[in-house]
Amino acid sequence: MTEMTYKISFLLGLVFILIGQIIMSQGNDFVYAQKPIDFAHWFLLVGVVLLIPQVVSFPKKIFSLIGIPLTLIGITCIIGMCVLDFIWWSFPNEEMRNEFTNHISQVPSIWKTFMTIGPSSKIFKLGLLILSLNYFQNNKIGIVIILIANLILWHIIPLPFRLIFGYAITLVGFSIILIQSGKKNVIL
Repeated sequence: MTEMTYKISFLLGLVFILIGQIIMSQGNDFVYAQKPIDFAHWFLLVGVVLLIPQVVSFPKKIFSLIGIPLTLIGITCIIGMCVLDFIWWSFPNEEMRNEFTNHISQVPSIWKTFMTIGPSSKIFKLGLLILSLNYFQNNKIGIVIILIANLILWHIIPLPFRLIFGYAITLVGFSIILIQSGKKNVIL
């Protein structure tokens, strides 16, 4: 039962991340105008947190030794980015946002970690891709779908709204992998 709960939580987390990306695609002015909270970044924050139980429960194979730490580092970077974005959202005007930006951009341990690495999702997506390789013998289609999603998210396959398409395709790939692996566990 716990295994299925983790899988559902993981897929729900990807849905939340996708919803957050859809809201953010409306632009900064739209995000800053959200009331009573910054819904976009709350969806992202809750989404990545929902991934954690499944991420640390992937099969104990060589791919997990690499994929779990990378994914957790990526999740940490995204959480830090969300916290900073909550602060930006809280400022009543652009002048105060710019002042805050000028200040933290001078602090590499914050800026590089949470504003360069966090939003790029490269480490996060690489970790998820590596974790998907745990299912190589049984689910090549899901892995190929996740690989395509990574190529979109990494700008290798150029698409408009790349974050929306990339996370939607990631959701499809992991849905195929996790649902199919759940069926095999039920049969056995």
